[in-house]
Amino acid sequence: MIQEKERFKQLFLTALNHTTGKQVEEATDQDAYVALSTVLSNYIQEKHQDSVKQATSKQVYYFSMEFLIGGLLQTHLSYLTLEEDVTEVLQELGFSLDDIKACEHDPGLGNGGLGRLAACFLDSFASLNLSGNGVGLRYRYGLFNQRLENGRQFELPDHWLSEGYVWEFRKPSEAVEVSFGGQVESSVKNGKLQFELEHAEIVRAVPYDIPILGYQTDKVNTLRLWAAEPTSDQVLEKAKYEDFGSEMLTYQRKLEALTDFLYPDDSTDDGKILRLKQEYFLVSAGIQSILAKFEKRKLAWSNLPNFLSFHINDTHPAFLIPELMRILMDEKGLSWDDAWEITTQSVSYTNHTTLQEALETWPENWVKVFLPRIYMILVEMNERFCQQMWEKYPGEFDRIAQLALIADGQIKMAHVAIVGSHSINGVAKLHTEILKKKEMRLFYQAYPDRFNNKTNGISHRRWLMLANPYLTKLITEAIGDEWLQSPKQLIKLLDFQEDSIFLEKLQQVKLHNKQLLANYVQKEQGIVINPNAIFDVQVKRIHGYKRQLLNILHIIYLYRELKNDPNKSFPPRVFIFAGKAAPGYYFAKQIIQLIDTVAKIVNQDPIVKEKLQVVFLENFSNQLAEKIIPAADVSEQLSTATKEASGTGNMKMMMNGALTLGTMDGANIEIFDKVGKGNIYPFGLSAKEVLHFQQSNEYVARDIYHTDDRIRYAVDQLVKAEDFLENEGLFHDVYHALVTYNDEYFVLKDFADYAKQQARISNEYQERNKWTQKSLINIAYSGQFSSDDTIASYASDIWDLRE
Repeated sequence: MIQEKERFKQLFLTALNHTTGKQVEEATDQDAYVALSTVLSNYIQEKHQDSVKQATSKQVYYFSMEFLIGGLLQTHLSYLTLEEDVTEVLQELGFSLDDIKACEHDPGLGNGGLGRLAACFLDSFASLNLSGNGVGLRYRYGLFNQRLENGRQFELPDHWLSEGYVWEFRKPSEAVEVSFGGQVESSVKNGKLQFELEHAEIVRAVPYDIPILGYQTDKVNTLRLWAAEPTSDQVLEKAKYEDFGSEMLTYQRKLEALTDFLYPDDSTDDGKILRLKQEYFLVSAGIQSILAKFEKRKLAWSNLPNFLSFHINDTHPAFLIPELMRILMDEKGLSWDDAWEITTQSVSYTNHTTLQEALETWPENWVKVFLPRIYMILVEMNERFCQQMWEKYPGEFDRIAQLALIADGQIKMAHVAIVGSHSINGVAKLHTEILKKKEMRLFYQAYPDRFNNKTNGISHRRWLMLANPYLTKLITEAIGDEWLQSPKQLIKLLDFQEDSIFLEKLQQVKLHNKQLLANYVQKEQGIVINPNAIFDVQVKRIHGYKRQLLNILHIIYLYRELKNDPNKSFPPRVFIFAGKAAPGYYFAKQIIQLIDTVAKIVNQDPIVKEKLQVVFLENFSNQLAEKIIPAADVSEQLSTATKEASGTGNMKMMMNGALTLGTMDGANIEIFDKVGKGNIYPFGLSAKEVLHFQQSNEYVARDIYHTDDRIRYAVDQLVKAEDFLENEGLFHDVYHALVTYNDEYFVLKDFADYAKQQARISNEYQERNKWTQKSLINIAYSGQFSSDDTIASYASDIWDLRE
């Protein structure tokens, strides 16, 4: 068994020799990482095969464009309870496990909260002994590696697969073919109208399986990722060309581009079309593979919903619905009505946004050209649905036009997902209410029983047990280890609110984590930050609605205050930012450059740098998040109310003892409800007020600009060369977004309330015991936001899934 230390040592040495050709004396940490991972991977694959063979219960397949799974070595060691023995064996051989773990890179399979949520869900599936599998794409280069030069973001390829990926298993025997373009030919056979696609471009989809372990369980589920390759017939066809090598290489690269990048640049039509084809490639390959396995069970197709559930994570995989219909009708011979009954019973949909830009639509003519049979099915879906709505709401032309799946030359994928699913859920109570009462009001009126809420959650094992071992040890010493499998047990920490010894230990854990982050910042950027300062953290995708701009404008204001009064009572503060801007999102890139510009001025100013520092950590990733989050004192969650569906960064930092400074938006509201108003710092417009201003046009940003000196000074720094700018035109667009174009995200409107709460934080942080009590209360209630609870709720309410 791998658990026996001597047996493990021999397996490790054999793997080291086989993978590197080296003896232990000449091996590097990277060599040791490959060998160790190979030993674990082989063992896990055996468990995976056993688990798959024993799985007879219903299976859920979670389709998502992102799975931000992060490094797996530490997870596997912990979940298999091998870490202690492996550490000892490696030390005997002259290696440090910590140094070996540092060799692992994050897989480039996701970007932000959507992908990390999917990864947390996979963890909870397996840890709860539920059969839940992920279906995604194997991106060759992921999103991008972010580099800053003079504050400007540059995107570089993320070559995460350059040395292979030890945790995956290629399954070429289970490859399927996905078709694009061509012409649909119809015929009547045996009295049935049948459709066949001819002259299509065929792409071979090859699966790569990553086993997903449960925490101290025998369950091992699968994350199946699909890669695009040319078919053998295409290789033979290209062999006819005189310049075969060049012709084949060009064609191969064209096909493989389907799975090169997560979210290709959509600033051009070519990029948008590539994304359209990516989304269909994902669902077609996934559904074909799943149905092939189901068919081997020799069950009637009508039984499919009893054995399979397909979940759409946001609108990206919504082509799953017409693709499932296509296979059931064209390949399995079912009628429309029977296929539709099976489809709607087996498909469910999570909506993650109220932003119109994220509710995908596709030009009707593009779908017609690149997915002709899918287009025909979507047209039929639209006609049948509109007919049903006409019968339900006779004469209400406007209502039906707004509900239509296809309108004004656009196919509305969120509408497709709603109509083709039996369940539609939001991801926080407020978000779900907005969907029901505003964004999807007409659909809610038509299908009230389909809508429900499932507040997002996070894996407490990843974001506390693994990311913060010092806090984990302290908690376990205090309340035992039941919380690792039952996270709501963290509530027992409330018994220690008045325990001065425990509170002192909690402070020491936080200081230790802050020192670790300070060491990292000094190593990476040469900036020495004060671990005794307040670590004020905003780490997330850079976007207008997430309002990093509000944060940096407030920093500009603080800078002036300290310059004017260097002796001002002000506890030292380090503002920490991280996050990527989409390559084509100019405004977000401007925000990054503004943060960098302010950071350079503040950090080099001898008058203020002892009290105020600003750091932007480039190339935000899972690994970087695991360094930052345990060190956070303040968790900045600044989204304009109504814009953030849920948020999970708020939960991660809460779980690690940070106090939330946030709007009453998304899951911030539910955190507020748990911890109470004294243990969170809420500010800003309510959802109701935001909706009022959006509908009434009563908000005039320029009036606030002229009446608040703090705001006027900070905003003027965007266009005047006083304290911050050498180039006066650099941030004109940011200035005009706020003043000229009336501040779409209410940054100026919320500034005063935000500044008030920041002042409150500065005052209350100095009362160290009271602050630590607040931190403890947040940790105690954070178990309510475990993804274990979220998945258990999905399993019982939506999927009818049991152990």
